[in-house]
Amino acid sequence: MSVDASTMVLGIETSCDETAAALVMGGNDVISSVVSNQIEIHSDFGGVVHEIASRAHLDALNPVIARAIVEAGVDDQRIDAVACTYGPGLIGALLIGVSAAKALALAWDVPFVAVNHLEAHLYSAFLEDPTLEFPLVVLLVSGGHTMLIEMQDHGHYRMLGQTIDDAAGEAFDKVARFLDLGYPGGPAIDAAALNGDPDHVRFPRAMSDDPDNLDFSFSGLKTAVVNYVRKHPDVSSADVAASFQMAVVDVLVTKARRAARRVGAKGIVLGGGVAANSLLREELLGICAADGVRGFLPSRVMCTDNAAMIAATGWYRLASDGPSPLDTGAMPNLRLPLLDQ
Repeated sequence: MSVDASTMVLGIETSCDETAAALVMGGNDVISSVVSNQIEIHSDFGGVVHEIASRAHLDALNPVIARAIVEAGVDDQRIDAVACTYGPGLIGALLIGVSAAKALALAWDVPFVAVNHLEAHLYSAFLEDPTLEFPLVVLLVSGGHTMLIEMQDHGHYRMLGQTIDDAAGEAFDKVARFLDLGYPGGPAIDAAALNGDPDHVRFPRAMSDDPDNLDFSFSGLKTAVVNYVRKHPDVSSADVAASFQMAVVDVLVTKARRAARRVGAKGIVLGGGVAANSLLREELLGICAADGVRGFLPSRVMCTDNAAMIAATGWYRLASDGPSPLDTGAMPNLRLPLLDQ
């Protein structure tokens, strides 16, 4: 089929605890985007329970898809392709989205496109600004991933650095749970830090002294927070949250800056759920302004998991690779497709 500016893709996202559907035309024109989250369902557990998440997707997916189509003001015949996340993510959750996408593609006789969730986060920025120029450094920071990726062109990626243990978002969740700040941890830490002193405790910045190392480590930082609070039980949670947040952001921004300088990037783009963090957004724009490179911050709604980024990536993949085979299965450990290094 011919893929052009009028091609409309239905995107479906069920990799973790957001059930989402969206219609995107031409790879960047968001016609509708609907997200149903499961925060209330999982809040009592302090994290996502896999089986519960899968069952919630099963209940929510059809109504979410129907709402996305109604809000777009189109009928089924206007949809040219169906894209969905097939990995990485929770296997049960992924299977629900993949099964639904294949069924719709067959029923409507349109192409099915399997989308890599990590690649979709890279494309979230292009939904809001398709004029971004390559090469770009993308700082992808979420509950499951912390990566620095050089985006040389559409579909051409090189890994510059990644976490060797906990992802930044995972560290936020664990520290928030320890401090009893609530779930999800990212917004809870962000809110608490507004009333705290970021210089109250100098928490460690692991792996930040070597200018050639662009990898991350947050496990030791989490342990340092726990040990400090146990030794100082009267310390303000706000001060601890602010100091912890500053340590995480300091490392993320420092390494993103090094990466951009190393590859001669024209811009630095944030992606992933942690990209909604207020301090990270402020500090990243600061270093971009100082270095004369463009800093792009997706809107907060595009930072978290959504189906618009799936539909957009599906459009690009359909244009470059064509439809995916209908026997494509869910791949919970799927990795980002990288250039040979």
